[in-house]
Amino acid sequence: MSSSEPLFLGIDIGTTGTKCVVIDARGAVLGDATAEHPVSYPKPGWSEQNPEDWWRSTVAAAKQAIAQAAAHAPSAAARVEAIGLSGQMHGLVALDAAGAVVRPAILWNDSRSAAICDALQTREPGLATLLRTTGNRVFPGFQAPKLLWMREHEPAAFARTAKALLPKDWLRYRLSGAFMAEPSDASGTAVFDCAKRAWSSEMLDIMRLPRAMFPDVAESPVLSTRLSDGAARELGLRAGIGIAGGAGDQAAAAVGSGIVAEGTVSCCIGTSGVVFAASNAWRATPNGELHAFCHAVPNRWHFMGVMLSAGGSLRWFRDTLAQDAIAEAKSRGIDAYDVLAERAARVAIGSDGLVFLPYLTGERCPIPDPAIRGGFAGLDISHGRDHLARAAFEGITAGLAGNVDLMRKLGVGVHEVRLSGGGAKSPFWRTMCADMFDASVTLLASDASGAFGVALLAAVGSGVFASVDAACAATVRTRDALAPDAARTRAYASVKSRANTAADRALRVTQ
Repeated sequence: MSSSEPLFLGIDIGTTGTKCVVIDARGAVLGDATAEHPVSYPKPGWSEQNPEDWWRSTVAAAKQAIAQAAAHAPSAAARVEAIGLSGQMHGLVALDAAGAVVRPAILWNDSRSAAICDALQTREPGLATLLRTTGNRVFPGFQAPKLLWMREHEPAAFARTAKALLPKDWLRYRLSGAFMAEPSDASGTAVFDCAKRAWSSEMLDIMRLPRAMFPDVAESPVLSTRLSDGAARELGLRAGIGIAGGAGDQAAAAVGSGIVAEGTVSCCIGTSGVVFAASNAWRATPNGELHAFCHAVPNRWHFMGVMLSAGGSLRWFRDTLAQDAIAEAKSRGIDAYDVLAERAARVAIGSDGLVFLPYLTGERCPIPDPAIRGGFAGLDISHGRDHLARAAFEGITAGLAGNVDLMRKLGVGVHEVRLSGGGAKSPFWRTMCADMFDASVTLLASDASGAFGVALLAAVGSGVFASVDAACAATVRTRDALAPDAARTRAYASVKSRANTAADRALRVTQ
């Protein structure tokens, strides 16, 4: 490696910690570190953080990552050419006219504004106007309802608020002293016109929020701000290096996974499940079943289907109805989920009519109903523990596949699905995903984190790569491709149909 080759720092503010990576001009990760920060839950349904805790974890993680990089790249700190920012979406950091934090940041998983969101969708402005102006339903996690909650319940704090920033954009302010946003994260505020990639004057007027409260917007790869002298001293970097617009955490991870053009989709199966597809043109679902946001790639957008309890449902099944699998796994020295997969594999596709609904914590996409609940449907005396296991895997996968199918109905090509998260570790589950998605399934051979994705954006902004597409083509690699089996795909069509029917019945119960 040349001693003058530039390096790039990616920073991702998560809910429980900040992750930093340092990459070289070929995309190799030279340093990778994470530092934790606390979360506060002052009341039921509330979730808050002190932004200064983000700064402390950022400084700690960045210094660790740069120190690691120095072992491979001498003078690493001096060679960092630009910074990319990512972070948890939707949060509200309210600042006064002097740039001081008015109150603790209200996070994406805070539900205090639920009644306000309901009023926005059912009364003023109404769901039709929201979809026409922003392309999306409004959820309690979104930023603008938090501001409306402040105006109603903390009027003095709201009156002091001069700027409303998203978490990573507050970090940008802390790094540069400048206010700036970018389209992917701004898409999740409820006041951003995703089609025009600009703040919606109509929604701002309806909510009586001043345009001056929100920062200007630059595209994600653009080096829109510069590192200040003070921040440079704390990080041990050169002052004046560029800071890319960056991206919200999901769009950033999509860049890190190479999901930047139509045809390739990502599916992360963790506690929740997220299906993410790039779109070359603006379009939204008719009733807001999917999030339709701007991508971190200029003039591209993305669909995102969020399933609230994917791996979380399987964990519940393991801990509640299959504790014997835990004991068996311990005696055999394997994972309990592998035991469940073995049991499920002994049953034919369809679980002999048994259907599992994975709506244990409500649902978001493609069923936007927080009140819907899960369960087993079609259970009879012939079903045993293997049927229950198979139905659990099938029900979760059918929910994820519902998002994939909806994307196809909107005209988005789906040829390859890149799997990640804990569920991707299971060969049985990967095969089921390929068959039920009717698409080739692959794993990622390299870092796919949001921090890596925004480090790539910083490299694009610095001119190392001509475009985000070029950066991903040069750095993102996949492995273990698995094609769908046509016969099994046909068999799973009836499974998805039964799951949809059972979901419709469950919805009627909540209405």
